[in-house]
Formats: sequence, structure tokens, C-alpha cells
Amino acid sequence: MTEITKTEIGRYSRQLMLAEVGFKGQQKLKDAKVLAIGAGGLGCPCLQYLAAAGVGTIGIVDFDKIELHNLQRQILFTTDDIGKAKAEIAAERLKSLNPEIAYQVFCGKIEESNAERIISQFDIIVDGSDNFSTRYLVNDTCVQLNKTLVYGSVLKFEAQLAVFNYKGGKQLRDIYPEPPNPEDVPSCDANGIVGTVPGILGVYMANAVIQLILGSYLGEHLLLFNFEDLSMMKLKM
Repeated sequence: MTEITKTEIGRYSRQLMLAEVGFKGQQKLKDAKVLAIGAGGLGCPCLQYLAAAGVGTIGIVDFDKIELHNLQRQILFTTDDIGKAKAEIAAERLKSLNPEIAYQVFCGKIEESNAERIISQFDIIVDGSDNFSTRYLVNDTCVQLNKTLVYGSVLKFEAQLAVFNYKGGKQLRDIYPEPPNPEDVPSCDANGIVGTVPGILGVYMANAVIQLILGSYLGEHLLLFNFEDLSMMKLKM
């Protein structure tokens, strides 16, 4: 554990003022290790706010390269980044935002062969992946390793958010026991997404991570958002 520096006091001064954070909470953030599965529409805003808040170690897993259509919602990237590795560019941008943080980049897919090795290095896992095979693999690995999982999904104007395996509590399979047939599930590729939707949910996911680190997270809920009519439903798990 390294103590908070004078530079960090200046950087985080506005949140250090909060009774819910203070120096004790900022030290918790600095000591935390968070892994983001995916540097896409959810991962980009979530990663930005985690880096800005001072989460000490941030891991990024992504196998994909930046494409033109990504730029509508994946706000860490620019037109000049097309064709480059998402994980590497995301880490580069985050370093320019906050160089005080340790970044770990994993350019590749999270698979059965590496999931346990990668996930075991972190305290909290953020799943911003876009397919059910990855979501269930990440969930099952988190349960096996007793890691808290922040889960998010989006489609069109709608979004879902949950914290799974919190202190050994509910997990993804308690709500959806088995992954659906991929052919039966609508996707953003086929049905579209408004760019602000993953942006908003990514911020909610970052907020959940910060609450978990500070020890202020309350309860197990599944949050359902509709950003077209600005409604939200909170279901207790």
C-alpha cells in the first residue's frame, strides 16, 4: 500500500471533501484493483470515471479493433484510431487522463483457458461484454473465485444493471439460469443502440464500483432502465 501523494490530494480534492470518501476512502480506491471486460460502449465511460476517481489498478480486456461505427458510442476513441487495438488505445487515453494509475492491458478474448488467471488478479470485475457466452463465463469464474461482478447490458433505449456475487450473494444464473439461444436474442448489431444509453449505463456501473470499494453499496437489485421515457424499475433480487 502506498500513501496518497500531494499531487493526488490536489487531483481528488473535490471527492476528498465528502464524508463518504475522505482520505480513508481515497486510500481504498487507490488500493483497489478493477478489471473491465470490454472497452466498448459500456467499458469506455466506466473506465474513464474509474480512472478519474483514482482506482489504483485498472485492467482492460478486449480482443477487438476500433471500427468506424464504434465512434458513435465508444467515446475514448477517435477517427484516427480506426484499425487499432481497443484495449491499447483505451489504456493510452486513460493514462493521459490519470497517469497516477497502474494499467494492465490484455489484448485478447476472455476464454476458459485464461479467465481464472486474469480475473483472479482483481478485486471487482466489470462486465461490459456483448455476448452471452462471455457473460456466463465471467459470471461463473467470479462465483468460483468469489469476486464481485458488476453487470450491465444495453439495447436500443433500454439497459440493465446488477451487482452479482456480492458477499457471496445472488449471481447471474439465479436470474437467468442458462444462456439463451443466440438466434433468439436481439443484439445491437441487428437492432441498433442510441449512443447515450451505454454512456449513461457505463457511468452507473462506475458508480456501483466506487460504492463497492468504499463499502457503501446497498443491497442486491436488478435495475431496469428505459431512457426513451426516462423510467427506471428497481427489482430486489
